[in-house]
Amino acid sequence: MSLVVKKVLLVDDSIVRGTTSREIVDMVREAGAIKVYFASAAPAVLFPNVYGIDMPTREELISYRRNAEQVATEIGADGVVFQDLDDLKEVVLKLNPQIEGFDSSCFDGRYITGDVDEAYLQHLSENKNALATSFVVPSLIEHSVSVQEDEDEEE
Repeated sequence: MSLVVKKVLLVDDSIVRGTTSREIVDMVREAGAIKVYFASAAPAVLFPNVYGIDMPTREELISYRRNAEQVATEIGADGVVFQDLDDLKEVVLKLNPQIEGFDSSCFDGRYITGDVDEAYLQHLSENKNALATSFVVPSLIEHSVSVQEDEDEEE
């Protein structure tokens, strides 16, 4: 398959680790695209969600400590555009003026509970990395289960 159009704009809901984005950019280039741009409908994801969504640590987030140009380089795109957080909030408030606040912690690092700080985020990273290196693979463990049946039981 080859592309008739040689300049492509890819749009996705967000760029988190960048793995999928990189794969898609590679596929489009293999199909013949000369220029590939990537647009994220979300702002750059810079911080993990600590309220129940299993997300990567900050260090695993492609936008952490990288600007849009560096993210583009990492995913192999010619350019990356992120949604602006203030613009997103403005539009949402116009659609629903009753909204009193946003949890935009993944984008701006301001956690609504007020108890998440640098030390806590570092602790999360260290624990997740420790867990990743110490998991158990059940197929490698010998185990058995025995059930003792009571012969006196009436059926």
